[in-house]
Amino acid sequence: MSQSTENGFTRVQLNTADAGAVINKNIYGQFAEHLGRLFYDGLWVGHDSDIPNTRGWRTDVLEALQKLAVPVLRWPGGCFSDEYRWRDGIGAAEDRPVRVNTLWGGVEESNQVGTHEYFDLVELLGAEAYVNCNMGTGSPREMAEWLEYMTSHSKSDLAELRRSNGRDQPFRLHHFGIGNETWGAGGFMRPEYYCDRYKHWSTMARVPWDVPTKFVASGGHGADGEAVTEWTDYLTKNIQPNFLCKLDAISFHYYSHPKKKDNSLTLEDLGKATAFPEDEWISTLQAALKMEEFLAANRAVLEENDPEGHVGLYVDEWGTWYDSEEGSQPGFLYQQNSLRDALVAAVTFNIFHRYADRVQMANIAQLVNVLQAMILTEGDRMLLTPTYHAFRMYVPFQGATHVPLFVVGSTDYVCEDRAIPAISASAARTETGELFVSLVNTHPHLEQAIEVAGPDSPLTSARGELLTAEQMDAHNTFDQPANVVPVSYEADATDAGLLLTVPAKSVLVVKVD
Repeated sequence: MSQSTENGFTRVQLNTADAGAVINKNIYGQFAEHLGRLFYDGLWVGHDSDIPNTRGWRTDVLEALQKLAVPVLRWPGGCFSDEYRWRDGIGAAEDRPVRVNTLWGGVEESNQVGTHEYFDLVELLGAEAYVNCNMGTGSPREMAEWLEYMTSHSKSDLAELRRSNGRDQPFRLHHFGIGNETWGAGGFMRPEYYCDRYKHWSTMARVPWDVPTKFVASGGHGADGEAVTEWTDYLTKNIQPNFLCKLDAISFHYYSHPKKKDNSLTLEDLGKATAFPEDEWISTLQAALKMEEFLAANRAVLEENDPEGHVGLYVDEWGTWYDSEEGSQPGFLYQQNSLRDALVAAVTFNIFHRYADRVQMANIAQLVNVLQAMILTEGDRMLLTPTYHAFRMYVPFQGATHVPLFVVGSTDYVCEDRAIPAISASAARTETGELFVSLVNTHPHLEQAIEVAGPDSPLTSARGELLTAEQMDAHNTFDQPANVVPVSYEADATDAGLLLTVPAKSVLVVKVD
């Protein structure tokens, strides 16, 4: 809604009397694939490394991730999962076979990080486990045996094998994905073919009755045409979940590129992560905002085909995807991370909040050293990216109840032939009753004066953090790791109300009273 307010300010009007859906904490989930330097060097250095570590995991990275309250971690892929043999990653480390990671760089995969190590990381983070199985080159039997290995508390051979490898009690498996991007590199399947395969595989995917695991089908992706909803539509029309054939959620993937207009399988000429022109600032944010129409379309399909709300939507891959950094291995998908990425994350969070009734999980790609990472490492050095800071600032929204709002008087930010809303906003109330508001100013040049108003009693103050910088491509480096960091923000109401000055190209998260 765009119209002038009486005082000339943009107004964010909160409807605190009309509570929305609870924002599932898993919307702030992470994704860790065996890709590039994510695990090896980025997370896992081994027990004997000179780099300080906790049971083989880099202590500095682990402690930083713990501050994000990571709710769920998806593993081992991604495309890697479609060539992953789970038995390669168990047993004595020195006895594990070395394989070739054929998709991501053709490099050796040592299998030093396997099932036990993954669950150790999940438990250290206090996160839920989301494991994706190998439908591409695997079999229903292989999947079923892995499930038994992970979850059985019996005296079966596989459960005993797990015990002999050092884990007496079953692992807690919260989510299990059957297939990955089956529309593309997971097999270039039609929805009809995948649907039959999913029903077969999910019927064989058995866990103990007292282990409430959610089963996830491979769904569609953000692109022009039918791919946005055809998978959600076909699967929900043709799978009738029961105690044998389970379907709790359907995945959806979407990446934002400055230059490419769809999710076609190309890795060239996507746009640069830094030193980009203003038209790529707006094109990247415009691409990110398309998430709204994709979620709206999928929610409409789910409401029609699944009105009882049994099936959720997992956006289990999302984020920015640029050209790999010059000098890096292209198959490693290593890219810098700038203030622009923090804004992409924040506007996407605000969209997820509005669709919290159906979006039950989202997993940004990826955790460390890959795509829109939280953390970059180089030897024994580590830096936190602007995206990391956006995630940390939004921690209060995990598990909070969405508060509907509308924006009055906002203008568009226009660059050449593109236009996007200058302000993205969201609000939520925590379980303890605290009210948080997020405001994103997408305009790279103009600050915004915003009045935040409730329906009844006036708001008196705002306290929180602000993330911004002088340059559109401002980013942290190993020599200057604090170029882009949040600063404290305070504002008190005046006779004109609670007015917040939001600088150009910034993310603001405040608790309001």
